[in-house]
Amino acid sequence: MKTFTLAALITLTSLSSAHAADKEITLGRFFGACEDVPEKIADATGEACIIQSIITGFSNEKNGISVKTLPTDWGNYYDQIKASYSGGTPPDVHVMHKHRLPEFASVGILAEITPDDYAKAGIDPNDWTDSAKQAVTYKGKTYGVPMDIHANLWHLNMDLFEQAGLVNADGSPKLPTSPEELFAQAKQMKEKTGKDYLAADFAQYPLGVRTALALIWQQGGNIFDENGVTVDTPEARKAIKVLTDLFDANYANPKLNYAESQQAFLDGNAAVLINGTWVVDFYTAQAEDSKVPLADYRIANFPTLFNEGATWADSHIWAIPAAVKKDPETFDAAMQMLAWINNHNIDWARTGHMAVRNSVLNDPAYQALPHRDEYLETAVIAQDNPPSKKYGAIQDVLNRELQSIWLTGKSVDDALADAQYDIEDLQ
Repeated sequence: MKTFTLAALITLTSLSSAHAADKEITLGRFFGACEDVPEKIADATGEACIIQSIITGFSNEKNGISVKTLPTDWGNYYDQIKASYSGGTPPDVHVMHKHRLPEFASVGILAEITPDDYAKAGIDPNDWTDSAKQAVTYKGKTYGVPMDIHANLWHLNMDLFEQAGLVNADGSPKLPTSPEELFAQAKQMKEKTGKDYLAADFAQYPLGVRTALALIWQQGGNIFDENGVTVDTPEARKAIKVLTDLFDANYANPKLNYAESQQAFLDGNAAVLINGTWVVDFYTAQAEDSKVPLADYRIANFPTLFNEGATWADSHIWAIPAAVKKDPETFDAAMQMLAWINNHNIDWARTGHMAVRNSVLNDPAYQALPHRDEYLETAVIAQDNPPSKKYGAIQDVLNRELQSIWLTGKSVDDALADAQYDIEDLQ
């Protein structure tokens, strides 16, 4: 599919097609397909079915508005969204990541949502956490409704930790506090159980990049900032060495993709899986299934191996195209949809994602969600790259070059030099 540049979309988005008279609005999302949408939102599990049940629930309300969810593929989602803007037919509402906001908002294709707009729809931005407010803010203006904070966690197989003797007196997992402890514990795990210490998607999506970034941030470094690109640094080399040491000792397999690494964890072949908040409810359900080897499932914040805590994090947000605001009836319907999503923040949080509303965070029902108390600190150590219009492209460069180190044997010197050059070219 052809990739369209956003800079060319400013004039094209004004050509948005007319909306149906029955107040049908279109919605673009990823999160996967839900084969059987539950009638009750509370009965839904997993990202795909929870979000679709929330959307379907809005359509089933007697509000005169129906929502058509557009088919989208996760891998090509942003290409599809950009193509729809270019063709003048963007969805009336669509999900996106916080890191994509500068790319879209900078060229004027997203509707600015004013305090009056929020108030009319019954949305209280003052109930959002500071990080949630920042997620929908670009250059002092707000562009939508935040839905979560999602971050990388350590998912643990406690049976393997116990077999390896890596459990504290209180029954909690013994986690590393330095690269040296990480390597020693990984060695102990292998010797005692024969299993890999750690699994993650190091061969497909940028889970490896996010792991390396967390270790760079823990040292006070970064890949780029307002002063320029800083890829090839001592901090980056130390972060990469943590991973390559694990690979070289066969304590982790760099060739596993997302599905394979997840299956290795569920099958009891890895003690730790680095993955996000989005799978907490899924792994919880899997651990309750007697047919699944994973039985004693627990979660931990990403451990601090260097000077300060840090883990990769992002946010899902909902936005409205600027062209939609020119149609008051459709814009009002779209804002009602956003208000509905905002009101169901605790339902979305059942996935494992962290809520963005203070009222939800303080709700005993939220605090009682499975495993929630095991990763409370994640919200404190959550971090990401600085905002950039080229965030997606930068991430692609890092993913390509880091994977080339452990998958093709490219030297660290060459990989970091190439990443430095390519990211400088993007900036």
